[in-house]
Amino acid sequence: MRGLIREADPDVVEEIKWRKPSNPLGVPVWSHGGIICTGETYKDKVKLTFMKGASVPDPAGIFNSSLDGNARRAIDIGQDAAIDEAAFVALVRAAVELNAS
Repeated sequence: MRGLIREADPDVVEEIKWRKPSNPLGVPVWSHGGIICTGETYKDKVKLTFMKGASVPDPAGIFNSSLDGNARRAIDIGQDAAIDEAAFVALVRAAVELNAS
């Protein structure tokens, strides 16, 4: 997913934030003009949360988590799940454009 995020936006900045005793590795955060998304790992999935996801067009319907919030939307990716790479790249690009507006 990191590679796809970089493909979508070569100028993206990746940082690790929110380190704490229960999560000493912290949370990867991708930004360009504001946070695009964060990544979290769980036993059964990876969750990519888009901070302004509710305002980002998702014609392919790849957002599948946190759908009830006013701002965020997320993608839960299970261990054997496939993701529509072109739709994901388009989603990241739309999030970058939204941050720039």
